[in-house]
Amino acid sequence: MRKKLFVLMVTAFVDMVGLLAVVPLLPYYALRFGANGFIVGMLVSAFAVAQLISAPFWGRVSDRHGRRPALLVGLTASAIAYVVFAFADSLWLLFLSRIVQGAGGGTVSVIQAYVADATEPEDRAKGLGWLSAATNLGVAIGPALGSLAARWGTAAPGLMAAALCLINIAFAWAFLTESHSEDARAAAGVRLATSRQTVLRVLRHPDEPAPRLILIYAIAMGAFQGMIAVLPLFLAAVHGVTEENIGWFFMYIGAISVVARALVLGYMVDWLGEAKLSRVGMVLLAAGLITMPLAGGWVGLGAAVALVPLGTAFTFPCVTAMLSRVIQNHERGLYLGVQQTYGGMARVLAPLAAGFAWDRFAPGVPFWMSATLVVGTLFLGVGIERFISTPSRTAAQPQTVAK
Repeated sequence: MRKKLFVLMVTAFVDMVGLLAVVPLLPYYALRFGANGFIVGMLVSAFAVAQLISAPFWGRVSDRHGRRPALLVGLTASAIAYVVFAFADSLWLLFLSRIVQGAGGGTVSVIQAYVADATEPEDRAKGLGWLSAATNLGVAIGPALGSLAARWGTAAPGLMAAALCLINIAFAWAFLTESHSEDARAAAGVRLATSRQTVLRVLRHPDEPAPRLILIYAIAMGAFQGMIAVLPLFLAAVHGVTEENIGWFFMYIGAISVVARALVLGYMVDWLGEAKLSRVGMVLLAAGLITMPLAGGWVGLGAAVALVPLGTAFTFPCVTAMLSRVIQNHERGLYLGVQQTYGGMARVLAPLAAGFAWDRFAPGVPFWMSATLVVGTLFLGVGIERFISTPSRTAAQPQTVAK
């Protein structure tokens, strides 16, 4: 199990390094082709939209045909996207690159399903925490490598990202074994609902455990992304932070996130269990969002900001681990993909709402709006413990053949 988890962590880390090597450079490339701020925003959103649309598809493919081939195909799509990015000479090619890259990025749910397959139920939150720690480390390293590669020309960052992706494919091909059993894949071919039906079921049956957990994930993700969207504006307006030192705040958030997920999460899961720890995480996240606008000095601001990555580190891996336990094995990829779809919607919509609130109201309002959403997730999670130990009874109804 540990060997497979290590291979998955390396795969996710290298994938994130390649992605973040090109993302910060995207606005500069777009401006070179005459884009304005709105077009840049569309380019950023194109990735998220393609990812949220493709995630259930990749999850369903991995349920039917196995995790390994789905992941390898997704990584190949990413490599192609990076080459297009490297040689793009127009806006439409940049859009094509982002769409293909986002479609390949829909395999996030496949990697999560891989971890769920490879770990015992009681160890899944820890495994997912290690996985997200690896991706957060990639987020920290990728932009620096991309800026370094840009010194050798505009095509260099994209080609470097493509090369990393090809190395990643070779690594996964050589060391990553299939985790999805033949029995589960056979069952998936008989009883698996469609992606569309599963997406709609979350809205039509929010009382069921799987839809509840997906909604908790999406709402908390939206609250976090809304905060991230306006945080630079808030720090500049209230604390005088500029583009020269804003990076330190995000490095601070990332460092706490990596440490919490890699070193603290496992002990906390053993102590409290996934359900209780997820609620602790929501309380910490809400507390950080509430107190951030109220902090008067740097020490208070640092303490408030620290609560946010702690809260997300305890919330997201636990919610995903619980979701993997309340659904049947042969539908794990599908439901984790649907979770990414709703999370993707939140990533698109929440920053828009936060930006609107920033323009119209006081600086603290976007943070307090996000905190209110997080508090609401506490009520969605009430009583979820009773479903975790008996996945078969909770999965039996929602996962029948589509009518």
